[in-house]
Amino acid sequence: MSSTSYESVRKPPPALGVSKASSARVAKVLYGAGEASRSGIWVGIFAITMSFAAFTSALFVRQGSSADWAHIALPAILYGNTLALLLSSATLQRARRAILAVAATESHAVRQGLGWLMATLALGFVFIGGQYQAWRQLAAQGLYLATNPNSSFYYVLTAMHGLHVLAGIAALVFVMSRFASRHAALRRSTFEATATYWHFMGVLWLYVLLVLRTKL
Repeated sequence: MSSTSYESVRKPPPALGVSKASSARVAKVLYGAGEASRSGIWVGIFAITMSFAAFTSALFVRQGSSADWAHIALPAILYGNTLALLLSSATLQRARRAILAVAATESHAVRQGLGWLMATLALGFVFIGGQYQAWRQLAAQGLYLATNPNSSFYYVLTAMHGLHVLAGIAALVFVMSRFASRHAALRRSTFEATATYWHFMGVLWLYVLLVLRTKL
């Protein structure tokens, strides 16, 4: 066999080289998507934190300089809403364990993870529904957005938080749709970013509730 023939035998087929290059590009895209998800969620959390800090600072200043500040009794349903949101963080963690478990098979992880994600989604809707009922209870007492300064702050803070929770619910629905993705790395990065955001919503609500209890 000539040296030319020998080299042609040793040389890998072109398709193999293309396959490796494609795999490298896919891996790079997936890694970049994961990094973008993680970076983006922390930027978003920082922005949300600053906006709530600004509103609560305005509340403190307004309360200190107001002669017509009248304390209001918070609807008891808020505490049930708090429990629902905290439980949703627990169910989301169960979903995370199922999805990221090394020993779990792909199909088992998907089934179990989807079940816990659906529970998280349901609890998120329970929280939103409970917040709406709290608004109705305040309205029944004659407390509306423009009734007095403290009721205004109540509606603004709870509405802001509720809108962000709705964004989290939309993200959870998106995560569930990602289970159809062929790329586990991309699915996982999206889930991790959404879980971080959802847990932050729980912590943020505890802060808002503390402000409402002590300042309104």
